[in-house]
Amino acid sequence: MVLPVVAYGDPVLRKVSQEIDQDYKNLNELIENMYDTMYDSNGVGIAAPQIGKDIRLFIVDCSPFEEDEDYEDIKDELKDFKRVFINPKKVDHSEGDEWAFTEGCLSIPHIHEEVTRPESVTLEYFDENWVKHTETFSDIRARVIQHEYDHLEGKLFIDYISNFKKKLISNKLKNITKGKVTTSYKMKFPS
Repeated sequence: MVLPVVAYGDPVLRKVSQEIDQDYKNLNELIENMYDTMYDSNGVGIAAPQIGKDIRLFIVDCSPFEEDEDYEDIKDELKDFKRVFINPKKVDHSEGDEWAFTEGCLSIPHIHEEVTRPESVTLEYFDENWVKHTETFSDIRARVIQHEYDHLEGKLFIDYISNFKKKLISNKLKNITKGKVTTSYKMKFPS
């Protein structure tokens, strides 16, 4: 089931999310709904706070990058890169050189800004079967994972841009908060 994406301005997007356990009610259904929501909105990742849940859960599917010629050398890895991250913790978040990339966010539609992040990240997490993993991710996969992980920490990609750029987009952000934005997907605006 496609759920509405929580818009910028909702307090849940600024909360540090809580860990869950294996008994979390309807977890498999929630994960399935998150995939439906992500695909409906043409996203490559979505975190639980973006659907109004302050829990440590996010999903990613980097297969859309498979078609991008910039990632030709990792095409096969991207094709099948679909993951569920439950209770993730950064083991090391400052690996490799930092690189800039223009990011966007389903909760902040029509705004894209260049964000600099480390080229790789190591996470300890559980998958949907509650199997524990410690894994290092690089390239565009690390970018998507770091973006979604930030949602669990109450951070948004716009927190990484300069104050000058924040001023330039401030009216757009206010309009999102007020529901004065059109998207091709369902959104839930702050009340």
